[in-house]
Amino acid sequence: MKYSKSYLIHLQFLGFRFSGWQKQTNAKTLHEMVDKSLSFVFEHADFKTLGIGRTDAKVSANSFYMQLFIKEVLDESNFLGSFNSNLPGDFKAMSIKEVAIKFNIIQASKIKEYHYYFSFGAKNHPFSAPFIIGFLENLDIEQMVKGAKLFEGEHYFHKYCTKPSEGTIFKRTIDSCEIVENTILTANFFPEKSYVLKVRGKGFLRYQIRFMMATLFELGKGNLDLQFIETSLKEDNDRKFLRNIAPSSGLQLYDIELQL
Repeated sequence: MKYSKSYLIHLQFLGFRFSGWQKQTNAKTLHEMVDKSLSFVFEHADFKTLGIGRTDAKVSANSFYMQLFIKEVLDESNFLGSFNSNLPGDFKAMSIKEVAIKFNIIQASKIKEYHYYFSFGAKNHPFSAPFIIGFLENLDIEQMVKGAKLFEGEHYFHKYCTKPSEGTIFKRTIDSCEIVENTILTANFFPEKSYVLKVRGKGFLRYQIRFMMATLFELGKGNLDLQFIETSLKEDNDRKFLRNIAPSSGLQLYDIELQL
C-alpha cells in the first residue's frame, strides 16, 4: 500500500469564488486549492485527498470533511496551524483526527444538513450576495412553509435531479424539511428579515436541494400550488426533471454527522 496513514480533516469554506469541490480543467476549484495548500505544508505532493462529497459552484460549507492519505505520521497540532497559514481566507481547517487506513469517507454512513438562505421584498446589500438570495417581489411565506413540509418522508425525486447516472436511486428519504426565520447566519449588511430552508437526510441527488428550493420559490410567487408538489413526489410522476433551479450561492452545507 502506497500510503500508511489516514487522517480526517474538518473544514469550513466560502465557495463563492470557486467552481465547486471537484477538480476541473480550466476552473478554480476547492479541491485544487486544498491540495495546492497541502503541497506547501508538506513541501511535496506525495499525498492523496478525498472529499466527503461534491458541492456545486459557489456553494459554501459550514461543515465539510476530507480524508488525507500520506506516508508519514503527522503532528496534528503543528499540522493544523501550518495548514491554516497556507490556506486562503476562504478556508479554515477546524480539526484533524487519525482514522483507520481502510476508512472510506465517501462510503461512510452520514447525515447531511443543508441550508438555503433567502429574503424578499427589497433589494439586498451587495455584500450579501455570497450568502443569501433576494427577491424584489413578495413571496407567500406561509405557503412556502407548508410546501417545505411536503418533502419530508420517503418520496420519488425523479423530477428533482438532472443528468442522473445509470443506476441512480430516486427513492429517497428526507428526515426533516422546514422553512424558518433565519437567526443562524447574520451580518449588519443582511436584510432585516430573512429565511432559511433546512433539509436533513442521508443522501441527496444532484441539484436536488436547489430544485426543491426553486419549486418553493414558484409556490411563493403563486405560480404553483401545493398539489403540484404532492404530485411531483409520487412514484408515477412523469419523471421529467424540473426546469427551474435556485441559484447556488444561497446554498450551504451546514452540518454533517459522520458515523465513524
